[in-house]
Amino acid sequence: MGMAQPQTLGERLGYGPDARLLIVHADDLGLAGAVNAAFASGQQSGLINSGSAMVPCPAFAGIAAFARAHPQADIGLHLTLTCPKTANRWGPVAPVSEVPSLVDQRGCFHERWTSATAIRVEEVKKELRAQIDRAIESGLHPTHLDSHQYLLQKKNAKLFEIFIQLGRQYHLPLLISREWFPAYPYLQALTTPSDAVLDRIITIGPAVMPEQWPHFYRGELKQLPPGVSEILIHPAHDTEELQTFFQGRREWGAAWRQRDFDYFNGREFASLIRNEGIRLITWREITARLR
Repeated sequence: MGMAQPQTLGERLGYGPDARLLIVHADDLGLAGAVNAAFASGQQSGLINSGSAMVPCPAFAGIAAFARAHPQADIGLHLTLTCPKTANRWGPVAPVSEVPSLVDQRGCFHERWTSATAIRVEEVKKELRAQIDRAIESGLHPTHLDSHQYLLQKKNAKLFEIFIQLGRQYHLPLLISREWFPAYPYLQALTTPSDAVLDRIITIGPAVMPEQWPHFYRGELKQLPPGVSEILIHPAHDTEELQTFFQGRREWGAAWRQRDFDYFNGREFASLIRNEGIRLITWREITARLR
Protein backbone atom coordinates (compact mmCIF):
# COMPACT_ATOMS: atom_id res chain seq x y z
CA MET A 1 0.00 0.00 0.00
CA GLY A 2 1.16 3.55 -0.74
CA MET A 3 1.79 6.15 1.91
CA ALA A 4 -1.20 8.27 2.92
CA GLN A 5 -1.17 11.83 1.60
CA PRO A 6 -0.79 14.66 4.15
CA GLN A 7 -4.18 16.16 4.96
CA THR A 8 -3.33 19.72 5.95
CA LEU A 9 -1.80 22.50 3.87
CA GLY A 10 1.00 22.88 6.41
CA GLU A 11 1.93 19.21 6.05
CA ARG A 12 1.76 19.48 2.26
CA LEU A 13 4.29 22.32 2.57
CA GLY A 14 6.63 20.03 4.52
CA TYR A 15 5.93 21.28 8.05
CA GLY A 16 4.79 19.31 11.07
CA PRO A 17 1.15 19.17 12.18
CA ASP A 18 1.81 21.58 15.06
CA ALA A 19 3.59 24.26 12.99
CA ARG A 20 2.10 27.76 13.27
CA LEU A 21 2.65 29.35 9.87
CA LEU A 22 1.79 32.97 9.13
CA ILE A 23 1.67 35.24 6.07
CA VAL A 24 1.72 38.96 6.96
CA HIS A 25 -0.07 40.36 3.96
CA ALA A 26 -0.40 44.02 2.96
CA ASP A 27 -3.48 44.82 0.91
CA ASP A 28 -3.97 47.70 -1.54
CA LEU A 29 -0.45 48.12 -2.92
CA GLY A 30 -0.56 50.66 -5.73
CA LEU A 31 -3.33 52.65 -4.07
CA ALA A 32 -1.04 55.58 -3.21
CA GLY A 33 2.64 56.39 -2.81
CA ALA A 34 2.31 56.28 0.99
CA VAL A 35 1.05 52.67 0.74
CA ASN A 36 3.91 51.60 -1.50
CA ALA A 37 6.49 53.27 0.76
CA ALA A 38 5.17 51.49 3.86
CA PHE A 39 5.30 48.12 2.08
CA ALA A 40 8.90 48.79 1.01
CA SER A 41 9.84 49.52 4.64
CA GLY A 42 8.08 46.37 5.82
CA GLN A 43 9.96 44.35 3.24
CA GLN A 44 13.27 45.72 4.52
CA SER A 45 12.47 44.61 8.06
CA GLY A 46 11.12 41.28 6.79
CA LEU A 47 8.06 41.56 9.02
CA ILE A 48 5.51 42.56 6.36
CA ASN A 49 6.47 39.78 4.02
CA SER A 50 3.70 39.69 1.43
CA GLY A 51 1.25 41.95 -0.38
CA SER A 52 -1.03 42.34 -3.35
CA ALA A 53 -1.29 45.16 -5.87
CA MET A 54 -4.29 46.93 -7.39
CA VAL A 55 -3.48 47.32 -11.09
CA PRO A 56 -6.10 50.00 -11.90
CA CYS A 57 -5.02 52.31 -9.07
CA PRO A 58 -3.09 55.61 -9.26
CA ALA A 59 0.25 54.42 -7.84
CA PHE A 60 0.44 51.01 -9.53
CA ALA A 61 3.45 52.10 -11.61
CA GLY A 62 5.36 52.65 -8.37
CA ILE A 63 4.73 49.16 -7.00
CA ALA A 64 5.51 47.66 -10.41
CA ALA A 65 8.88 49.45 -10.33
CA PHE A 66 9.49 48.06 -6.84
CA ALA A 67 8.66 44.55 -8.10
CA ARG A 68 11.14 44.88 -10.97
CA ALA A 69 13.84 46.03 -8.57
CA HIS A 70 13.00 43.28 -6.04
CA PRO A 71 12.01 40.22 -8.11
CA GLN A 72 11.91 37.94 -5.05
CA ALA A 73 9.33 40.09 -3.25
CA ASP A 74 6.07 38.26 -2.57
CA ILE A 75 3.55 40.38 -4.47
CA GLY A 76 0.26 39.11 -5.81
CA LEU A 77 -2.67 40.89 -7.41
CA HIS A 78 -5.60 42.42 -5.53
CA LEU A 79 -8.08 42.05 -8.38
CA THR A 80 -10.29 45.12 -8.33
CA LEU A 81 -13.77 45.76 -9.74
CA THR A 82 -15.08 48.56 -7.48
CA CYS A 83 -13.88 51.98 -6.38
CA PRO A 84 -14.78 53.75 -3.12
CA LYS A 85 -15.29 57.48 -2.80
CA THR A 86 -11.75 58.85 -2.81
CA ALA A 87 -10.04 61.92 -4.21
CA ASN A 88 -8.54 59.86 -7.06
CA ARG A 89 -11.09 57.42 -8.42
CA TRP A 90 -10.15 54.66 -10.83
CA GLY A 91 -11.67 52.65 -13.62
CA PRO A 92 -10.95 49.55 -15.66
CA VAL A 93 -7.71 48.52 -17.34
CA ALA A 94 -9.67 47.20 -20.32
CA PRO A 95 -11.18 49.87 -22.62
CA VAL A 96 -14.35 51.30 -21.08
CA SER A 97 -16.21 50.57 -24.31
CA GLU A 98 -15.53 46.85 -23.79
CA VAL A 99 -16.68 46.68 -20.16
CA PRO A 100 -19.56 49.19 -19.92
CA SER A 101 -21.46 47.29 -17.22
CA LEU A 102 -18.52 47.70 -14.82
CA VAL A 103 -18.43 51.51 -14.87
CA ASP A 104 -20.51 54.54 -13.93
CA GLN A 105 -21.22 57.59 -16.06
CA ARG A 106 -17.72 58.94 -15.39
CA GLY A 107 -16.05 55.76 -16.60
CA CYS A 108 -14.99 54.80 -13.05
CA PHE A 109 -15.80 51.51 -11.35
CA HIS A 110 -19.05 51.48 -9.39
CA GLU A 111 -18.61 52.29 -5.71
CA ARG A 112 -20.41 49.04 -4.85
CA TRP A 113 -22.53 46.42 -6.58
CA THR A 114 -26.20 46.42 -5.64
CA SER A 115 -29.13 44.35 -6.87
CA ALA A 116 -29.66 47.05 -9.50
CA THR A 117 -26.08 46.80 -10.86
CA ALA A 118 -26.39 44.71 -14.04
CA ILE A 119 -22.88 43.28 -14.27
CA ARG A 120 -22.05 41.17 -17.32
CA VAL A 121 -19.93 38.12 -16.56
CA GLU A 122 -17.99 38.23 -19.83
CA GLU A 123 -16.93 41.80 -19.05
CA VAL A 124 -15.71 40.72 -15.61
CA LYS A 125 -13.55 38.05 -17.26
CA LYS A 126 -12.18 40.54 -19.78
CA GLU A 127 -11.29 43.11 -17.13
CA LEU A 128 -9.64 40.65 -14.75
CA ARG A 129 -7.49 39.18 -17.51
CA ALA A 130 -6.54 42.71 -18.55
CA GLN A 131 -5.38 43.46 -14.99
CA ILE A 132 -3.25 40.31 -14.77
CA ASP A 133 -1.76 40.84 -18.21
CA ARG A 134 -0.99 44.51 -17.47
CA ALA A 135 0.83 43.50 -14.29
CA ILE A 136 2.93 40.89 -16.08
CA GLU A 137 3.73 43.30 -18.92
CA SER A 138 4.89 45.85 -16.31
CA GLY A 139 7.37 43.36 -14.84
CA LEU A 140 5.30 42.39 -11.80
CA HIS A 141 5.00 38.62 -11.98
CA PRO A 142 2.34 37.85 -9.35
CA THR A 143 2.77 35.09 -6.80
CA HIS A 144 -0.96 34.74 -6.05
CA LEU A 145 -4.40 36.26 -6.62
CA ASP A 146 -6.89 37.74 -4.17
CA SER A 147 -9.68 40.26 -4.62
CA HIS A 148 -10.66 43.68 -3.31
CA GLN A 149 -13.29 43.35 -0.56
CA TYR A 150 -13.38 39.55 -1.21
CA LEU A 151 -15.76 40.31 -4.10
CA LEU A 152 -14.64 37.33 -6.21
CA GLN A 153 -14.74 34.92 -3.29
CA LYS A 154 -17.88 35.92 -1.40
CA LYS A 155 -20.30 37.57 -3.85
CA ASN A 156 -21.59 34.47 -5.63
CA ALA A 157 -20.58 31.15 -7.19
CA LYS A 158 -20.39 32.58 -10.71
CA LEU A 159 -17.73 35.12 -9.75
CA PHE A 160 -15.82 32.56 -7.72
CA GLU A 161 -15.79 30.24 -10.71
CA ILE A 162 -14.15 33.01 -12.77
CA PHE A 163 -11.61 33.46 -9.96
CA ILE A 164 -10.82 29.74 -9.94
CA GLN A 165 -10.47 29.70 -13.74
CA LEU A 166 -7.99 32.58 -13.63
CA GLY A 167 -5.90 30.78 -11.03
CA ARG A 168 -5.78 27.68 -13.22
CA GLN A 169 -5.03 29.67 -16.37
CA TYR A 170 -2.15 31.66 -14.86
CA HIS A 171 -0.95 28.86 -12.53
CA LEU A 172 -1.39 31.01 -9.43
CA PRO A 173 -2.73 30.10 -5.98
CA LEU A 174 -5.82 31.94 -4.74
CA LEU A 175 -6.72 33.45 -1.39
CA ILE A 176 -9.36 31.10 0.02
CA SER A 177 -9.96 30.30 3.68
CA ARG A 178 -11.33 27.03 5.00
CA GLU A 179 -13.24 29.09 7.59
CA TRP A 180 -15.43 30.47 4.78
CA PHE A 181 -16.73 27.08 3.64
CA PRO A 182 -19.83 26.88 5.91
CA ALA A 183 -21.13 30.32 4.88
CA TYR A 184 -20.23 29.94 1.19
CA PRO A 185 -20.64 26.25 0.27
CA TYR A 186 -19.71 26.83 -3.39
CA LEU A 187 -16.13 27.55 -2.31
CA GLN A 188 -15.58 23.97 -1.19
CA ALA A 189 -17.58 22.60 -4.11
CA LEU A 190 -15.37 24.36 -6.67
CA THR A 191 -11.95 23.80 -5.06
CA THR A 192 -9.92 20.60 -5.26
CA PRO A 193 -7.51 18.89 -2.83
CA SER A 194 -4.62 20.33 -4.84
CA ASP A 195 -5.62 23.94 -4.13
CA ALA A 196 -3.75 25.90 -1.45
CA VAL A 197 -6.68 26.62 0.88
CA LEU A 198 -5.58 28.53 3.99
CA ASP A 199 -6.82 27.54 7.43
CA ARG A 200 -7.82 31.05 8.47
CA ILE A 201 -7.62 34.76 7.68
CA ILE A 202 -7.30 37.35 10.44
CA THR A 203 -8.14 41.02 9.96
CA ILE A 204 -9.03 43.85 12.29
CA GLY A 205 -12.43 45.56 12.08
CA PRO A 206 -13.97 48.94 12.86
CA ALA A 207 -15.31 47.72 16.21
CA VAL A 208 -11.75 47.72 17.63
CA MET A 209 -10.90 51.16 19.00
CA PRO A 210 -7.50 52.61 18.03
CA GLU A 211 -6.05 52.26 21.53
CA GLN A 212 -7.02 48.57 21.53
CA TRP A 213 -5.18 47.61 18.34
CA PRO A 214 -2.04 46.21 20.04
CA HIS A 215 -4.25 44.21 22.42
CA PHE A 216 -6.27 42.77 19.51
CA TYR A 217 -3.23 41.73 17.49
CA ARG A 218 -1.39 40.44 20.56
CA GLY A 219 -4.33 38.20 21.42
CA GLU A 220 -4.67 36.86 17.87
CA LEU A 221 -0.98 35.98 17.69
CA LYS A 222 -0.80 34.34 21.12
CA GLN A 223 -3.87 32.23 20.31
CA LEU A 224 -2.83 31.42 16.75
CA PRO A 225 -3.62 27.72 16.14
CA PRO A 226 -1.43 25.37 14.08
CA GLY A 227 -1.86 25.60 10.34
CA VAL A 228 -1.43 28.25 7.66
CA SER A 229 -2.91 31.65 8.53
CA GLU A 230 -2.85 35.00 6.79
CA ILE A 231 -3.08 38.20 8.79
CA LEU A 232 -4.46 40.74 6.37
CA ILE A 233 -3.39 44.32 7.05
CA HIS A 234 -3.48 47.73 5.33
CA PRO A 235 -0.18 49.46 6.13
CA ALA A 236 0.65 52.96 4.92
CA HIS A 237 2.18 56.21 6.13
CA ASP A 238 -0.28 58.82 7.42
CA THR A 239 0.84 61.57 5.06
CA GLU A 240 -0.97 64.61 3.71
CA GLU A 241 -1.23 62.76 0.40
CA LEU A 242 -3.11 59.88 2.01
CA GLN A 243 -5.29 62.13 4.17
CA THR A 244 -6.38 63.96 1.01
CA PHE A 245 -6.86 60.69 -0.82
CA PHE A 246 -9.23 59.30 1.83
CA GLN A 247 -10.91 62.65 2.57
CA GLY A 248 -10.92 62.13 6.34
CA ARG A 249 -12.36 58.63 6.26
CA ARG A 250 -11.89 56.83 9.59
CA GLU A 251 -12.33 53.19 8.54
CA TRP A 252 -9.36 52.02 6.46
CA GLY A 253 -8.24 55.63 6.15
CA ALA A 254 -4.81 57.20 6.63
CA ALA A 255 -4.60 56.92 10.45
CA TRP A 256 -5.92 53.33 10.32
CA ARG A 257 -3.17 52.35 7.90
CA GLN A 258 -0.46 54.05 9.93
CA ARG A 259 -1.50 52.00 12.98
CA ASP A 260 -1.19 48.78 10.99
CA PHE A 261 2.27 49.78 9.76
CA ASP A 262 3.47 50.76 13.23
CA TYR A 263 2.40 47.48 14.83
CA PHE A 264 3.63 45.07 12.20
CA ASN A 265 6.90 46.88 11.60
CA GLY A 266 7.55 47.24 15.31
CA ARG A 267 9.38 45.52 18.13
CA GLU A 268 6.37 43.93 19.81
CA PHE A 269 5.35 41.99 16.70
CA ALA A 270 8.93 40.84 16.05
CA SER A 271 9.25 39.71 19.67
CA LEU A 272 5.86 37.96 19.71
CA ILE A 273 6.44 35.80 16.65
CA ARG A 274 9.87 34.84 17.98
CA ASN A 275 8.60 33.98 21.47
CA GLU A 276 5.51 32.17 20.16
CA GLY A 277 7.48 30.10 17.66
CA ILE A 278 5.44 31.43 14.73
CA ARG A 279 7.11 30.97 11.35
CA LEU A 280 6.57 33.57 8.63
CA ILE A 281 5.97 32.13 5.17
CA THR A 282 4.96 33.61 1.81
CA TRP A 283 2.79 32.77 -1.15
CA ARG A 284 5.99 32.38 -3.16
CA GLU A 285 7.09 29.64 -0.75
CA ILE A 286 3.67 27.98 -0.92
CA THR A 287 3.80 27.82 -4.71
CA ALA A 288 7.38 26.55 -4.79
CA ARG A 289 6.80 23.84 -2.19
CA LEU A 290 3.54 22.60 -3.73
CA ARG A 291 5.18 22.29 -7.12
